[in-house]
Amino acid sequence: MISTKGRYALRLMIDIAEHPDEGYIPLKDIAERQEISKKYLEIIAKELVTGKLISGHGGRGGGYVLCRQPGEYTVGEILELTEGSLATVACLANDAPPCNRSSICKTLPLWKEFDKMVYDFFYGKTLADLL
Repeated sequence: MISTKGRYALRLMIDIAEHPDEGYIPLKDIAERQEISKKYLEIIAKELVTGKLISGHGGRGGGYVLCRQPGEYTVGEILELTEGSLATVACLANDAPPCNRSSICKTLPLWKEFDKMVYDFFYGKTLADLL
């Protein structure tokens, strides 16, 4: 399940993308438009800056801008940065230890197929698609 954090990260990114000619967008403006706590958005914005999806500038005239064009961001990368792995089951996460049952697991093909659909869906959608 996608948490509030992932959903709000998408809304923050969309809001910034909707104002490309306004320079750095203050977080308080985003918080007001999106009706999200500024404190919560600060946490999310920090992660997005660390992940190099947005750039921040402090002080007067400060705020956030996208680092790339909206069409260059996938929904999948935004969600994975804020949510962690989108794997359906623990054994398919990127950092999962080898499973000693994988060769005999009757459900593994099901989970792999489902994970591929989720991956293809989220990585097939861009921020531009959501605008």
